[in-house]
Amino acid sequence: MANLKQLAQSLGLSITTVSRALDGYSDVSAATRERVREAAENAGYRPNASARRLRKQRAELVAVTLPSDPGHIGPPHFLDMLSGCAEHLAASGLNLVIAPVPRGESELDICRRFVDGRRVDAMLLVRTRRRDERVEFLQSRGIPFVTNGRTESVIPHPYIDGDGFAGFRAATRRFQAAGHRRIGHVAGPQEYYFAHVRRTGWQAAMDEAGLMADLCAEGAPTEQGGYLAALELLRHPSRPTALVCATDEMAIGALRALREIDGGSGISIVGHDDLPMGAFTSPSLSTMRMTGQNLGASFASLLLRAIAGEPAEELQELHAIEFVDRDSHRLPLKAA
Repeated sequence: MANLKQLAQSLGLSITTVSRALDGYSDVSAATRERVREAAENAGYRPNASARRLRKQRAELVAVTLPSDPGHIGPPHFLDMLSGCAEHLAASGLNLVIAPVPRGESELDICRRFVDGRRVDAMLLVRTRRRDERVEFLQSRGIPFVTNGRTESVIPHPYIDGDGFAGFRAATRRFQAAGHRRIGHVAGPQEYYFAHVRRTGWQAAMDEAGLMADLCAEGAPTEQGGYLAALELLRHPSRPTALVCATDEMAIGALRALREIDGGSGISIVGHDDLPMGAFTSPSLSTMRMTGQNLGASFASLLLRAIAGEPAEELQELHAIEFVDRDSHRLPLKAA
């Protein structure tokens, strides 16, 4: 296998010209770039990846941080999206790295390590907070990024999100149309943007119908969090006849709580995220999901456009929410 010096000598070109031709620089003519590429292929030459990254000042990596528990990395629906995203980034010469956040560290710590160490060219952020320190940090460093979810940042940033307010307002109205009046909300932590807008969507539908919005309990966005929040609502003197849950994981936990109380099997329930496991619960879980074809590809496309320098205001996608009707929301309303 030839090295760079031997390749340059065989072509009668300088090492610098050959190196820049292989890296695709426009100051080398297209004809010379093609000549160098063919000669390198014929000689079996492969550029040193580390040296190439240093010359181009690119790490060729995109990182996404995910909270982790023992044996479990991140919310499962994110992993499907990231798989599609990784495939499309790879076609542009970028590799996606998933960085679980160890106990004792924060996602902001990991962001600082990657960015200040020049280990990544861009970042993806999931499960955004209303005031998100990760977003503020990346904006301060000028590093390209896209978030899965919005924030309350006064500086625009690229994002893909679902219209949680409209989705949860519509879900609550569906229960109202079926005759429900005591509709509870199993809410996620309100510092998360998704949890806040889903709660306000439920609240708006209850207020518009002139109904009390006192049946709300907050928990961690997990099965355990949903279980405990649902138990709290079910202990209410006037317990709910229907539950709108912030996530499918919380809804699955709430289903467990319903099985533990008398009459729980008659309480309707709906979640959000369309996790595959929801089709196999008993009853099968009705849910909601963000519309759009191949969201992973959309995520990658926005990130590549951000890297290319397009304005953040042009890199924001808000998708409608659609229902996935199964059995858990169709339970007949029983008289109080």
